[in-house]
Amino acid sequence: MSEIAPVTQGEAAALTGQAVGARPRVYQLIQPSRGWVSLKLYEIWEYRELLYFFTWRDIKVRYKQTVLGAAWAVIQPFFTMVVFSLFFGKLANVPSVGIPFQIFSFSALVVWTFFANGVTNSANSMVGSANLIRKIYFPRMVVPAASVLSGLVDFVIAFAVLLGMMLFYGVYPTGNIVWLPLLLVLAFATALGVGFWLSALNVQFRDVRYVTPFMVQFWLFATPIAYPSSLLEEPWRTLYGVNPMVGVVEGFRWALLGTDTAPGPIILVSSLVAFGLLVGGAYYFRRLEKTFADVV
Repeated sequence: MSEIAPVTQGEAAALTGQAVGARPRVYQLIQPSRGWVSLKLYEIWEYRELLYFFTWRDIKVRYKQTVLGAAWAVIQPFFTMVVFSLFFGKLANVPSVGIPFQIFSFSALVVWTFFANGVTNSANSMVGSANLIRKIYFPRMVVPAASVLSGLVDFVIAFAVLLGMMLFYGVYPTGNIVWLPLLLVLAFATALGVGFWLSALNVQFRDVRYVTPFMVQFWLFATPIAYPSSLLEEPWRTLYGVNPMVGVVEGFRWALLGTDTAPGPIILVSSLVAFGLLVGGAYYFRRLEKTFADVV
């Protein structure tokens, strides 16, 4: 945490050797925090331009020297959809709540890919920015937050392809689409909350970067992407919302495709869990922040 110690003009002149009347210098004393400190979210607002540049940097680095460029935002969820449609839709004959299985799975994969990439990139963000962290001071929360925000570009591209597929299959958005921004915020909060935990842990234990891909893959199959949550009966279906991405995925389908599986209680449970992950991860990140420059 940092404090600015004010000095008088005469004291500044004595300390710095400047002539009286010259513009005094302002010194910023940076001290390590103790115990559970406040989140100081106002610092993120003060450094909002740095957040923007970090986000833009991550976007440019992602597609630098790639042949297909932004097409990778669509290739990954599209081919996953093809595999799911073949094995779950055709061979296993999994129900798709009355809509084509391709749209059923791809609509979930669009928001899932945003979440998965956000978690993976934010988990490695602090170690990847080690040189900056050692040299200058800025709110460290900006780094994982920028990693998650940069995924919005991929989401927009994949979402545009999803709308094109819906038109091709004759599936049209419903009036519930007005809830999509809030559901995207829920996905962002979940990714950022998990990213805070993993990025802080990754500084201390480098095993995290090997565990993260496995965790994300397991989480994929624990989320109703290739199958509907309606296969579960109450109260297990509501309890399933403990996985916050369940509420996001089912909410996306309901808002965009008009499925009759309104996620009501699931959304509530998922939102509470996502909020807990975000707040807990933010406090844990801030608690370990003072050690990052020494350990990273």
